[in-house]
Amino acid sequence: METITLKLTNEEISKLKKSFSDEIIDNKNEYVLFQIKTENCTITAYKSNKVVFQGKDANIYASPFKNDNFIEQAGSDEVGTGDFFGPVVVCACTILKNNLPILEKLDIKDSKDITDEKIIEIAPKLMEEIKYSLLILDNEKYNIVHKNNNMNAIKAKLHNKALVNLNNKHKLPKFVIIDQFTPKDLFYRYIKDEKEIIKNINFETKAENKYISVACASIIARYAFLKKWEEMEIKYNFKFIKGASNLVDKNIADFVKKYSEHELIKVSKTHFKNIEKYKEYM
Repeated sequence: METITLKLTNEEISKLKKSFSDEIIDNKNEYVLFQIKTENCTITAYKSNKVVFQGKDANIYASPFKNDNFIEQAGSDEVGTGDFFGPVVVCACTILKNNLPILEKLDIKDSKDITDEKIIEIAPKLMEEIKYSLLILDNEKYNIVHKNNNMNAIKAKLHNKALVNLNNKHKLPKFVIIDQFTPKDLFYRYIKDEKEIIKNINFETKAENKYISVACASIIARYAFLKKWEEMEIKYNFKFIKGASNLVDKNIADFVKKYSEHELIKVSKTHFKNIEKYKEYM
């Protein structure tokens, strides 16, 4: 077991607490601010601003706070799974130490914290600088695949495939992280029949806020999603609504009136509950 002790600023401690808010556990020690428990590391923050990282992956979790010890990493994230319209996009990318200056210049954050306009501006620059693998599952194919695979199974297979493709281009670093959407055992159960399987993946919720590789993957995936969305709107001369709210129900009805249910299959995920409600607006 490795132990790393660092003295962090109040701002760094606040960032640590926010990033790992879902992994905070009870600790009654009067000198402890909070304690975080992950799969391979326990992080204890003390009122003195001392933070202790203990466990197999202590160095990985401490590395963001050690300027001289960045852990090279590969991360993967997906976009589009919560939208009735549009494809599912998965991106995996590798971040090496020599990529850090350009990432700092581009002010990389999780794509959910950046406007779509900013993503369209910075993503092409990012894609020129780092190694990545991008998969886009269009709606027609998605609807066929979903007949025998639930959403998490589809995502697991896409993430694995993106990492396999990335590994074939450039050998993956030892540390590989996915923004967790299903337990680790289920993830590997979903992909057990795949030809190639990437093993020893780390899974964490809110990984896009903790790891620069996942943040970069989320930006590229969002960019690809937005470009496909733009193509859909140009092709059909139609303004689609993102998400899956009640506003989408009427949007579906307007589309079907103009183009038919047959065309709807080409632009949407037909298992969403919205499909049951749009007829109220016909």
